[in-house]
Parts: sequence; structure tokens; C-alpha cells
Amino acid sequence: MTAAPPPSTGRELLSPPTDGISNLRFSNHSDHLLVSSWDKSVRLYDASANALRGEFMHGGAVLDCCFHDDTSGFSASADHTVRRLVFNHNREDVLGRHDGPVRCVEYSYATGQVITGSWDKTLKCWDPRSSSGQDRSLVGTYTQPERVYSMSVVGNRLVVATAGRNVNVYDLRNMSQPEQRRESSLKYQTRCVRSYPNGTGYALSSVEGRVAMEFFDLSEAGQSKKYAFKCHRKSEAGRDIVYPVNAIAFHPIYGTFATGGCDGYVNMWDGNNKKRLYQYTKYPTSIAALSFSRDGRLLAVASSYTYEEGDKPHEPDAIYVRSVNEVEVKPKPKMLPNPAS
Repeated sequence: MTAAPPPSTGRELLSPPTDGISNLRFSNHSDHLLVSSWDKSVRLYDASANALRGEFMHGGAVLDCCFHDDTSGFSASADHTVRRLVFNHNREDVLGRHDGPVRCVEYSYATGQVITGSWDKTLKCWDPRSSSGQDRSLVGTYTQPERVYSMSVVGNRLVVATAGRNVNVYDLRNMSQPEQRRESSLKYQTRCVRSYPNGTGYALSSVEGRVAMEFFDLSEAGQSKKYAFKCHRKSEAGRDIVYPVNAIAFHPIYGTFATGGCDGYVNMWDGNNKKRLYQYTKYPTSIAALSFSRDGRLLAVASSYTYEEGDKPHEPDAIYVRSVNEVEVKPKPKMLPNPAS
């Protein structure tokens, strides 16, 4: 008897978190998946084998996580700590602390540093190679205009989105001040910022069903390329229902990208040609986070209610891993008009 094909939502991972999923990320080296949750845990999965490989408990909700390599990672917790997680030994240590919940953590392969953003309105850079103890591992503290909501690193560039619709762009080699200080071109609160894989700009989403495509090049020609588009909304009885766009993930090969919203949908977009390529079957609840595997063959989807409508009965938190077909993510060539015969 042939095995039943996985459901159209993808394969559901066993042993999911027991509370809201704050983020999930694939490794740059394997199909391992790191998942942070409000249940105070970071879980390590082998997504291909559908196996839980490790679990780390924290003193508070875990708001973000990232890989260092396949043997270790980092986490950002509401208990104000930044932790290093060593998978093989199931060991963790405190890399450092903020004065408020730590919302974001990124590892820079270019500088070998860990960057954290907090609701204490600061960014901190840490050197994980130094001997333990936060005084020795802290490289610098950088004041932000508001609470940090989302961050993204590509090469030596760091993009930081804060409350108040501020966006700071840094060169990690010179953190003394932002390279660019910007304001979001969207009118409402920022939910997610993600850098383009080619390093030329970033996509930014808001609570009001929109995504802005921005470019670092400040010349007139560079800024003429920027635009914003509506998504994750529907019309019902003549009125527009608009959903927050919680997640953006770029395909590592094609540079197309997925968005996930509180409407439970994942959409795939071709930003260069301003087209939607695909919409996946609706998930049970809000899409809280998205991540492509390093080769773009897998997409991890966190279906996890984000409390946008307050405390109410909701579907259980779940992680789905779906196989990605090229037709869903590959840009379609522009059709050129036939020249007159």
C-alpha cells in the first residue's frame, strides 16, 4: 500500500510547543529547525526526520532564536537574558542581559557577533567567542529611538525596525551611528523586516495588511524602485477586512518571498515583477513565522494564534513543513509583446 501524500498544508511536526510560537529558523547547514515559544522553550527539530532533537527551558517566554552553526544557537527571552544553547551537550549559558525583554537575536557570519534588540530601546552586540561573563562578551550598546520589534542581517548590513515606525540601517563594521535613519513608508505599526538576499534593500510588513519594498540606494534612481502593496485582506459584505502581516521569508535561490498573515494564509510573491506567484491552502490559525531551508526545498510554517483579537479559543499551535515546488517560487519570465509582423 502506498503512503498517503502529506496534506496540502505540509507535514505537521510532532511535539510542538504548548504556547504561541514566536519564531522558527532553518539552519544554514542542514534541515535542522530551531523554534522559540511563549511556553519558555527553545526546541530543536530535525525537520526531514520529523524528530525533536533537543529542548531548552528559560525563565520567561522566548521571543526569538537563531543558529550559530549546527552545534549551537542563541535565544532572546522575556526574562531579559540572551542565551547560548549548545545542542550536543544540552547545555546553555547566559551570554548577557538587557534591561527589558529581549525581542530579537541575529548572528552575523560576517563579523562573528551576536546582535540583540530589546524593548529597553537598545541594540547590543556580543562576542560569543570570549570567555563567559557578560562584561567580557559585550562589544557595544547602541540606543534606539524606540522598542525594537524586528531585525534582519545580510552581509555587513543590519536593519532594525522599532516602535514608532522607525527603521535604522547599520554597517556592522561601524556601529557608532546608523548609516541611514528612516521612517517606515507604511502608516501603521511594523510587524516584520527582512533583508533581500542580494543585499540591496529590505521588505517591511505592517499590522494593516501591507508590505513595503525598500532600497538602500538613496539616489533618485534607487528610490524610484520602491513601492508598497496590499495583501492579507478580504472583502466581506462590502467592507475590507485587513489582517496583520506577521512574517516574511525570502527564498534563498530565487529571491522571491513568502508572507504570512493573521488570515491563516501564506502567499508567495515575485517582488521584481510585482506579482503574486502562489497562495497555499489556508492554515488553521494565524501565521506567526516562516522560514525556508538553506536550499529552498522546504518551507516551515508556524500556525499559531498571535492574540490579535485578544484571548479567545483557538486552534493548537503547530509547525508545518512543506515541500516547495519550483512553480510556487520561481519567477515567471516577463512576456514580451510580439513585434508587428
